[in-house]
Amino acid sequence: MILLSSVVRIFLCTRPTDMRKGFDGLTGLVQECFDQDPLTGHLFLFVNRRRDRIKILYFDRDGLAIWYKRLEAGSFEIPRTSERDGIELQGTQLALILSGIDLTTARQRKRFPQAGGMPKLRENPSRST
Repeated sequence: MILLSSVVRIFLCTRPTDMRKGFDGLTGLVQECFDQDPLTGHLFLFVNRRRDRIKILYFDRDGLAIWYKRLEAGSFEIPRTSERDGIELQGTQLALILSGIDLTTARQRKRFPQAGGMPKLRENPSRST
């Protein structure tokens, strides 16, 4: 399970990426595809043409780090979009992609919007102190 802070944004490069690229090559793609600074702490995802490999570039407190996964069978399901270079994902979408769940059949159920945090619980009036 991946736990991310609510301030961390997740960006997916929708065009195929050469997986031989390292830190410098991926950093250039972050600036080209997303117009973002790679040192922000956000996650930047890249997949190859066959979608059986994925790299995640991120800044980890004191330096850049790359997380790399290669599937032995199958491919990663990425969202279909008309955007040419990249899109922003939600944390749940990232978890679904890495878990191999088809994004077209999985749908978000209605949820309570928590703008100001958790609502206060009412005390039980039947309890006396």
